[in-house]
Amino acid sequence: MTETIAHTGPLWRWTTPAAPAAWFFVTIDGAAGEALSGTALMRRMEKTPRGFGSMKVTARIGESTFATSVFPSKDLGWLLPVKAAVRKAEGLGEGDMVEVMLEL
Repeated sequence: MTETIAHTGPLWRWTTPAAPAAWFFVTIDGAAGEALSGTALMRRMEKTPRGFGSMKVTARIGESTFATSVFPSKDLGWLLPVKAAVRKAEGLGEGDMVEVMLEL
């Protein structure tokens, strides 16, 4: 059974002095984050957990659809990485509000 979760949040950049290349994410929190956590819990009970507690998803932002994983963060919710090709295709920059559909 495929579950679809919709969420809108800002695109933000993560970087450190030791790793100057930037990674961009949308945080999936609130009701959408709770739905992801519930699905992840059910999947962990069914089979071996994935690395870092990640969960494979298909994400759609605008006209771009891509396979990726979301990663849990104890402080933020779930983190959805947004690749440069998707940001470029959709004209997205840091701070932009992003509407995303996740298929689990």
